[in-house]
Amino acid sequence: MCSLVSWRDAVTELQSALSDGLDPAGQPARTAVPTARGELLLMPGEHGGMAGVKVLSVAPGNDALGHPRIQATYILMDSETLTPRAVLDGAALTTLRTPALSAVAVDELAAPDAHRLVVFGAGPQAEGHVHALRAVRTIDDIRIVSRSPESATALVERLGEHGIPAAVGVAGDVSRADIIATATSAGSPLFDGAMVRDDAMVVAVGSHHPERRELDPVLMRRAMVVIEDVPTALREAGDVVLAIASGALRADRLVPLGDLIRANGPRGHRPRRAGPVVFKSVGQGWQDLVVADAVYRAFRRGRSSVAAT
Repeated sequence: MCSLVSWRDAVTELQSALSDGLDPAGQPARTAVPTARGELLLMPGEHGGMAGVKVLSVAPGNDALGHPRIQATYILMDSETLTPRAVLDGAALTTLRTPALSAVAVDELAAPDAHRLVVFGAGPQAEGHVHALRAVRTIDDIRIVSRSPESATALVERLGEHGIPAAVGVAGDVSRADIIATATSAGSPLFDGAMVRDDAMVVAVGSHHPERRELDPVLMRRAMVVIEDVPTALREAGDVVLAIASGALRADRLVPLGDLIRANGPRGHRPRRAGPVVFKSVGQGWQDLVVADAVYRAFRRGRSSVAAT
């Protein structure tokens, strides 16, 4: 069902929710429950007359067994009666909404002529970011960087099947990138932050664990740091938490994405800035809800069209 919503439509839905006043800080927090072999995560949300919850299981040992490490289901309900209206593939939903939110940030903050992209990672999130960012910028130079050359090559080939030219890259490619996207399971920095250009933008989505990070303190000290909301970032965003602990960043420098969108207006005036921009996302339940609702509405429109004929 998630294929019913395009990348551009998912971006627009998230932009609209934030510009219309949705406050991520007022949404329910993620809940984690440990189990014998991993953990269960609950990600609820409520907005626009709808409510929902994503239920995830994280089983690190599944990698060795040939099963997905993360599995998820999303239940969408109406707010008035909490009656279930749809059940969606939670993994597919995550693969759509996370890159779409990054694209919202890029559309808001990256240079209008940004066209060189470096992606760290070669999994579904890395692939999704290529598609989502191409929905908001004319990207024609793509480098895929992965600890597995085979995985990077496979992603390059998959993109090529969609007519998207890409090549396997190296960490040093960040020195010429307009946009850098990190979508890995790394627990330590992926590249030297001093190499990032002053006019570049970095989106980091690798984890929601406070002890893990993809970006180094050098970059965090230089950058304007944009997050979903301050309390969540201070609780879950390792790139932020560890930069503050090292003295490279102050909590009062964090800028919520929704505040920027509401201040500037849709595709409005973007103030000039000095230094790179970092958008650190940990993923929140409201994002799943907004995109799941869009998928549900698209499904209903499709059914109505069939009935009408």
